[in-house]
Amino acid sequence: MNWISNYVRPKINSLFSRREVPENLWTKCPECGTMLFHRELAANLNVCTNCDHHMAISPRDRFRSLFDGGIFTDVKVPEPVADPLQFKDQKKYPERLKAAQKATGEKEAMLVAEGEMGRTPIVAVAQDFSFMAGSMGMYVGNALIAAAERAVKMKRPLVLFSAAGGARMQEGILSLMQMPRTTVAVQMLKEARLPYVVVLTHPTTGGVTASYAMLGDVQISEPNALICFAGPRVIEQTIREKLPEGFQRAEYLLDHGMLDRVTHRKQLREELITILRMLTGQPPAVKGDLPAPAELGGEPGSPDQASGAATAG
Repeated sequence: MNWISNYVRPKINSLFSRREVPENLWTKCPECGTMLFHRELAANLNVCTNCDHHMAISPRDRFRSLFDGGIFTDVKVPEPVADPLQFKDQKKYPERLKAAQKATGEKEAMLVAEGEMGRTPIVAVAQDFSFMAGSMGMYVGNALIAAAERAVKMKRPLVLFSAAGGARMQEGILSLMQMPRTTVAVQMLKEARLPYVVVLTHPTTGGVTASYAMLGDVQISEPNALICFAGPRVIEQTIREKLPEGFQRAEYLLDHGMLDRVTHRKQLREELITILRMLTGQPPAVKGDLPAPAELGGEPGSPDQASGAATAG
């Protein structure tokens, strides 16, 4: 009886009560190789606590860290024609879209939201590089136009966070047509005399750089972000010369007059509040008197409780 009670029963109980350990509890920094605990990394806004390397952050997490109380409302984006070219390579285009939607939990590569940042109402747009490399397709064009129209209608500044590998090849010329379309959207803001602030994140390349990502009234970048049209490897292979150290990185572009600021992610909210209040003619914000954003660092895969449930039309 003792053998059954002391050994067999605990062994059976342990088999049925064994908990699965999540595989994503630790993240390895691609820059310094430090293993970072997921809660510590999320609380630090996906910035390495050892070397300060800025890793990718999802649009929803970014908005939670920027908007007052982490509260924002999604802005509805018109749906484009699905798979207009019937494109197929190793997979069909709709299959790639479904895989990206499942992996990210988002409908497309750009999220549009509105809310308050430092008690200043704004419209914000962010690209998700993990969704097909943040590539610019018809939905992204529709999203930026919807954001600009909403900003003009509500008379609010527009803040854009870019992160893209360029145009989406599965949509061909229709993807390239988003360059002039989004340029027109930016012009709508300028004609309405509304601020358009761009924050370039790693990486911002291709047709995105050649259109709306470089048309801001104020151009800010996160540290060491790659910002270019053609990448450095392509340029080196074309001209057969070695490029300067740090070429096409944020600090290099700042030194050569293509950016206004390079700002750490943890100081970005405060700097954006200062810039937007200045551009909209509001008095400077008083430190300690502004609502705080939401704190990140929940369990992996936990639902976002901070974003608003309503959808703006």
